[in-house]
Amino acid sequence: MKEKSAVGVNERYTQWKTLVPVLYDWLANHNLVWPSLSCRWGPQLEQATYKNRQRLYLSEQTDGSVPNTLVIANCEVVKPRVAAAEHISQFNEEARSPFVKKFKTIIHPGEVNTIRELPQNSNIVATHTDSPDVLIWDVDAQPNRHAVLGATESRPDLILTGHKDYAEFALAMCPTEPFVLSGGKDKSVVLWSIQDHVSTLAAEPGLSKSPGSGNFNSKPASKSGGGNDKSTKSPSIGPRGVYQGHTDTVEDVQFCPSSAQEFCSVGDDSCLVLWDARTGSTPVVKVEKAHSADLHCVDWNPHDVNLILTGSADNSVHMFDRRNLISAGVGAPVHKFEGHSAAVLCVQWSPDKSSVFGTSAEDGILNIWDYQKIGEKQDSAGLKLPTAPPGLFFRHAGHRDKVVDFHWNASDPWTIVSVSDDGESTGGGGTLQIWRMIDLIHRAEEDVLAELENFKSHILACERS
Repeated sequence: MKEKSAVGVNERYTQWKTLVPVLYDWLANHNLVWPSLSCRWGPQLEQATYKNRQRLYLSEQTDGSVPNTLVIANCEVVKPRVAAAEHISQFNEEARSPFVKKFKTIIHPGEVNTIRELPQNSNIVATHTDSPDVLIWDVDAQPNRHAVLGATESRPDLILTGHKDYAEFALAMCPTEPFVLSGGKDKSVVLWSIQDHVSTLAAEPGLSKSPGSGNFNSKPASKSGGGNDKSTKSPSIGPRGVYQGHTDTVEDVQFCPSSAQEFCSVGDDSCLVLWDARTGSTPVVKVEKAHSADLHCVDWNPHDVNLILTGSADNSVHMFDRRNLISAGVGAPVHKFEGHSAAVLCVQWSPDKSSVFGTSAEDGILNIWDYQKIGEKQDSAGLKLPTAPPGLFFRHAGHRDKVVDFHWNASDPWTIVSVSDDGESTGGGGTLQIWRMIDLIHRAEEDVLAELENFKSHILACERS
């Protein structure tokens, strides 16, 4: 059975590769040395005529022969309508991309399961590992380390304590305040303020600075070198609040985009829970049976705070309206999106368009949806597949095994970085892809037709010749 499915995956991939010049404005394929469970865009560093340089955060999950690391890479992002179609299709699956260059390595204490950047200062990142603690890193201030066997671990700039058991995946940063949210095996959701650490330092000048000598305000971090002085221990802070209401592991958490006090969580108890720190540590709303299986991921719409997405092991994505979450005691989603054939691992709203979102799954597919397209008639030109699920308008099939994470680029909103655990297929440690669909796919139909009209005489002249 596995052999048969492998053949199916390879056929799908081969077909996808032939369509790359038609479907994509730009694509970079980067074969990883080690698998990465998380990929995140950092700050934009430089703008040039044809491309921009931007920070990229990745992890390396090693086999123990070398340490696990948090990797800071510099990525060249080619601007829209610059790359030639022939160029983007001629990538080598087994090679590293020239567009992705490792800039700095932090030797991480344990595997990096999740990475999240602080919106107020994207040089500050939080990581989850196999422990109850959340680790905070000032990536500018942290020294570059050489990841060899026996090397001492880099020291976090701050440790967030408060979980009673491992907290491995559920992690979020607040858009409005320097707050961090986490969920774990202790069935708890825990909230911290990084500002509490800064306040403590200000109140007690005698306290030593954190190992990287970083700065958790929104100003750029200082460039000091520290980090390996054995006499310096990482400072730690306890939580602002611990929230109880789940009956199983909390798998993902997310802040309300407009409030540091409101947040939501999902877990292996099939529940979506909404919280408000101002009203205490118990749920505001608990949506039982939000899906028919474990929930893996959640995201809150940054443009419309009433809409929340959830993804589940039942292969589906549900969209909830927080004004009307429950019907007859169970979850009542506004819509169910069913375009995956395996467990959904990641859901994320577009930073650019309020109705667009992406979903990735264990089936190796990353789907792009627009809920405003639901109910639209199939257009007569046959541009929309009649078999496609309602709302689905783009399918990225460049990965050959589960797509464990992806991230929209806020600086270049239709550019996405995605990472898959497909080392067996690629002869490497997995695949990182940075890609942008051709804009004719997502732009308004009248704009596209108007542009194509400009090329009509050229196309007709080509036909005649």
